[in-house]
Amino acid sequence: MKRHYILACVASAFMLFSGCGEGTQNETKKETLELKVGATPVPHAQILEVIKEDLQKEGIRLNIVEFSDYVTPNLSLNDGSLDANFFQHKPYLYAMNKERKLDLVAVADIHIEPMGLYSTKIHDIADLGQNNTIAIPNDPTNGGRALILLHNKGLITLKDPSNLASTEADIIDNPKDLKIVSVEAALLPRIIKEYDAAVINSNFAIPAGFTSKDALIIEDRSSPYINVLVVKANNVDNPHILTLKKVLQSPKVKEFIEQTYNGELVPVF
Repeated sequence: MKRHYILACVASAFMLFSGCGEGTQNETKKETLELKVGATPVPHAQILEVIKEDLQKEGIRLNIVEFSDYVTPNLSLNDGSLDANFFQHKPYLYAMNKERKLDLVAVADIHIEPMGLYSTKIHDIADLGQNNTIAIPNDPTNGGRALILLHNKGLITLKDPSNLASTEADIIDNPKDLKIVSVEAALLPRIIKEYDAAVINSNFAIPAGFTSKDALIIEDRSSPYINVLVVKANNVDNPHILTLKKVLQSPKVKEFIEQTYNGELVPVF
């Protein structure tokens, strides 16, 4: 009888301490939260892939949602389908906020993607001929950016080159009578052969095999078109967003950008 009593006490003690240990583990175990971040495949989604493990250690599971256009990522963020997006530069964000009445805010400066003029027909800007056709992005912000590039390199003259929303109507001198055609930015690398040259954003030029060395002309590194991490205004102080910002601006990401893109992208943090 005494032996049975001792065994029962030992079993009870084991269960008690086992239960306590399990409770402690459950209390210390971090709850994993998912962040959905919209991005264009190159380079933004590639950069986000680099920080997945680091965020996991912080209790955040990163779900990267890829987009191939410049409009849907902002609309999806605004309607709550995304927690953040990473694909656009500041002037484009400001223009979208105004045009679509969105309330989105840039919370982290990440990198600059110099825009360039590319061609499969000519190999030197001096060979650009009279009445040649140049394709530019059809969204107002990147279209204006393309025209400013052409202005800065002396191909056209704009009424006010500081106006980031310049259009063809703002061209006051066009010595070569260049024909400017607006095309969806994502399509430019695929249809460049249909034109004498095309002004292409780096995030579309790089996956198409173009490098800055291929560009007939390219933006200076002092470009105001900084690519940013964007969230809804009411989410700016969310601790998980602040963690995402911290990890995205880490030395690890800076090194990845510098080593992977060989100067095609310039980190700004």
